[in-house]
Amino acid sequence: MPVKKRVPFVAFRTRVRDETIGGPNPYRWEVRTTEDYFSGKRVVLFSLPGAFTPTCSTQQLPDFERLYDEFGKVGIEAVYCLSVNDAFVMNAWGKALGLEKVRLIPDGSGEFTRKMGMLVAKDNLGFGMRSWRYAAVVNDSVVEQWFEEEGFSDNCESDPYWASSPQNILETLRTFDTARLGRVPIKF
Repeated sequence: MPVKKRVPFVAFRTRVRDETIGGPNPYRWEVRTTEDYFSGKRVVLFSLPGAFTPTCSTQQLPDFERLYDEFGKVGIEAVYCLSVNDAFVMNAWGKALGLEKVRLIPDGSGEFTRKMGMLVAKDNLGFGMRSWRYAAVVNDSVVEQWFEEEGFSDNCESDPYWASSPQNILETLRTFDTARLGRVPIKF
């Protein structure tokens, strides 16, 4: 996706906790749009092949959660993880990982991922259609920076992971801010 392009308008079907419902599953449906997530703020969006999968669950999402506060230091107001999974799966995954900061976006039908041009077949793994691994800095609904893993293709035999890592994005943002503001980069 070219930088400076607006994210597509999509409505996501989410599940939100509602204590007035009671019982063992106190959640209700809530539609949230890309405008809700991206308008008027600078965020990092990262997308990955699937909840509960190895790299996504042991590295990428936990590292974004761990480094969340560092993103605030470089002007990022929120970090979103999107996957072609339904709201039930995304909520269970977030709970299993003990997430407190990164917000999960369920792209159950893959509409957002398709409109971003990042939908790929992962039939070789039995996944069906999923997102290619990528990340973006989105400023007021406009893609400001883009981080796409190499090898974009259907049924890719490997699972490349570095470009969309929080470490790489933070380094890029620190360098970008340094160049833009004429400051010396801060290393952590």
